[in-house]
Amino acid sequence: MGIKLINGRVLTQDGEQVQKDVFMINGLIQYEADQSEVTETIDVAGNLILPGFVDAHVHLREPGGENKETIETGTKAAARGGFTTIAAMPNTRPVPDTREQMEWLVNRAKETGSVRVLPYASITTRQLGQELTDFKGLKEAGAFAFTDDGVGVQSAGVMLEAMKRAAEVDMAIVAHCEDNTLIQNGSVHEGNFSKAQGINGIPSVCESVHIARDVLLAEAAGAHYHVCHISTKESVRVVRDAKRAGIRVTAEVTPHHLLLCEDDIPGLDTNFKMNPPLRGREDHAALIEGLLDGTIDFIATDHAPHTEEEKNVPIERAPFGIVGLETAFPLLYTEFVQKDRMTLKQLVDWLTIIPAKTFGLDAGTLEAGAKADVTIVNLQQTEPIQKQHFASKGKNTPFEGWNCAGWSVQTFVDGKLVWEKEKVTK
Repeated sequence: MGIKLINGRVLTQDGEQVQKDVFMINGLIQYEADQSEVTETIDVAGNLILPGFVDAHVHLREPGGENKETIETGTKAAARGGFTTIAAMPNTRPVPDTREQMEWLVNRAKETGSVRVLPYASITTRQLGQELTDFKGLKEAGAFAFTDDGVGVQSAGVMLEAMKRAAEVDMAIVAHCEDNTLIQNGSVHEGNFSKAQGINGIPSVCESVHIARDVLLAEAAGAHYHVCHISTKESVRVVRDAKRAGIRVTAEVTPHHLLLCEDDIPGLDTNFKMNPPLRGREDHAALIEGLLDGTIDFIATDHAPHTEEEKNVPIERAPFGIVGLETAFPLLYTEFVQKDRMTLKQLVDWLTIIPAKTFGLDAGTLEAGAKADVTIVNLQQTEPIQKQHFASKGKNTPFEGWNCAGWSVQTFVDGKLVWEKEKVTK
């Protein structure tokens, strides 16, 4: 039982696009197959056949925040954006901090999700930064890695012990880096915009000082330490120095931090409020440089849906976060690849094989025998971002109306069609 994709192009290791038929037989990629195994042939009409994208940082909100998003709607949004494997953050209610809650989450994702969902477990009970969770039990129940994302672990002692336990079970500590004593109730970056608007800003040092602390703790513990949504030039410098010192540290950057800085915020629009905030122009340049030189390992969306009612309040009271699963590839392809600021191969790798290899996942590749997780992308047709077409419940995007190419038109998981364009936009 299988599908044959014809008239499509694939990327070679050299970044060339070559025409090649791809078979998805019994859930696996093949390049040769007996015609008797093919039950359906799909003409992809010259579009690009890519590995399904991998996102190591999304918020699905379920349980507890189903008014913002559910596993069902969030995974539909992922499929629409070409993502076939996503890792769900634990800032839900209840938090997945016990074996029972993790087992419930794993089963719920299998029942209602259209793509692969890898649940994070929290580092501490209820993400309060005090009592460590049962790392071994949570791993056995299906946890992907450990994080208290949404809040930084404030105690160095707690973080060091967490890293030691994570190393014992060969799991990563994934950190939201923020020193709470330095946040100062900020809503945006402490810089030109905050001063012009007369609102409290979040200083860069609140992030970089936490990363500096943590890389040394990771060195002492022998742990894999991963930095979430890096956003400042100082943070990039710390990670670069830590890598040179041989410390096992990796980092991600979001599309919005690559595309925007504080100078792009058009007034007090809450769709531009996220944490970490859009930083200064020098930070923005350092993030791009850090990605290109390998200091930053890959791209993750930090997809964070909220209701329109929640966002439709003064910026000081609005929640942090924007959606990103459905727009990541088109935005980055249009703004970076088409403008020759990065290659298509680089972008695809940052969204597929590199995050997969960082966390030891069986994903992100079209090699023969790999899982048939595939997205078909149209690089030619340009369309505007229209939030009313989002599969996500969240419509909170600062990119409404941006014209982009590189839209996914079909997405497959295990060789089964989970999304195609016409079913969403008609």
